[in-house]
Amino acid sequence: MIKQLCKVGNSNALILDKPILELLGLEEDDQVQLTIQDGALIVTPAFPKLVDSGVIKEKLDIVMKKRKGVLKRLAK
Repeated sequence: MIKQLCKVGNSNALILDKPILELLGLEEDDQVQLTIQDGALIVTPAFPKLVDSGVIKEKLDIVMKKRKGVLKRLAK
């Protein structure tokens, strides 16, 4: 999935769609842990919560349908 950075004051923000937040078990104002590994930014919940596997599949399906075109292009 490709996302656009957005200018916020003197910084840039990465906006996460609601289904992605739900997949991670995150809500507004939750904290995340940022890690850089081999040039990749990894975002994980600072205080992980258990998320039902059925909910994960449901939200992942929403993201896959919404980003179908982008995912096809990336697969080529």
